[in-house]
Amino acid sequence: MKNVMRIFGDVLDEIDNSLNNAGAQDRGLGVVLLPIINTVLVVVGILAAVMIIMGGVQYTTSQGDAGKVKKAKDTIMYGIIGLIVAVSAFAIVNFVLDSLF
Repeated sequence: MKNVMRIFGDVLDEIDNSLNNAGAQDRGLGVVLLPIINTVLVVVGILAAVMIIMGGVQYTTSQGDAGKVKKAKDTIMYGIIGLIVAVSAFAIVNFVLDSLF
């Protein structure tokens, strides 16, 4: 496990060095990664919200059909789980990158 962490640290150092050599002297790895990761997580959150809305529409239009109701409830549940995961990942990534960089 120590070897994996050492290799991972070496890779991150190489990425940081290459960014610095490419004219990004004032920009650390955290400054580069944070906006990219945040953008991805915002997109995931938006997709989760769309899934919740789609599940609501499916539920409304199911007309009492048990199969359609179950599918709609599952869509809503998966959307909520996705939203929770996206918000949690956003918080964790921001906390870790702020702590490291």
